[in-house]
Order: sequence, then C-alpha cells, then structure tokens
Amino acid sequence: MLKMPPQILRLVLVTIAVAGSYMVARKFLVPPSFGEHGWYRGAALKELATAQPTYAGMKACEECHSDVFEQMAKGEHRPISCESCHGPSREHAANPDLKPPRVKYTDADCMHCHQSSPSRPSWLKQIEANEHFRGDQCVGCHLPHQPNEMP
Repeated sequence: MLKMPPQILRLVLVTIAVAGSYMVARKFLVPPSFGEHGWYRGAALKELATAQPTYAGMKACEECHSDVFEQMAKGEHRPISCESCHGPSREHAANPDLKPPRVKYTDADCMHCHQSSPSRPSWLKQIEANEHFRGDQCVGCHLPHQPNEMP
C-alpha cells in the first residue's frame, strides 16, 4: 500500500474540509432563484418591479413651477433635472404642501458638478474653489436657475 507523508495527508484533509465547508455554506447562502437569468437572482426582478419611484420628473415640476421653467430656459442649467439639485420630489409633486427635500443651496451642491477635475468635459464650467471664492456662498453671486446672472 502507498504510504503518504503526514504533511501531504494533512494538506489533503484541509483541502477537503475547506471545499466541503464551501459547498455547505453555498447551499445555505445562495438564494434558490439565483441563476434563473444568468448570474442574477430571478426574484430580484419582482422586487425591483414593486419598488416605488422616488423621482417625479421635470414634467411634474413644470405643472406648478412654469415661471421657474421660463427662467431656466434662458440659463445654463436648462438641461439639468430639477431633482438633481432639489432631491427626489415625488411626494412633493403629489402633495404641494410638502416642501421638496432641499430648498436651500449649499456650496457643496454647486461644487458637486463645478469643482475643477480633469475627468470632466471642457464645456462644463469648472472652478478651483480656493481661487474662486471670496468668502461668500455661491448663491451670493450666482442665481441657481440662471448662474450667469447676478442676484
């Protein structure tokens, strides 16, 4: 009979234990619907379909805020969705008495898009915050809906 060195025997036993524990864990941890649609959970589609949307869309905003849309039509921010700055507003659109999530603007909101970065397209106005700010907030010098005009 072939005699195996003890270190090889231990290595084989550890390998069998690791592979066995992996198979047992996989049996308990992988959902039953996994693999129905490739490397995805089949039940995920039903879960995603039942999720309620949180965004109202620009048409819902325009119904009540047509004056702001007229201002926006002249400004640089016209292609940007209202909810990009104001946050998800589906509840506000359904009940106008509720305020949108964000009404006041902070410098961080503006810098989210306008902080100078080589990864951003050259047509997007970018600033270096340390050089541009004069101690005032962005809205002290720029109107959010028409950033090229002064307040």
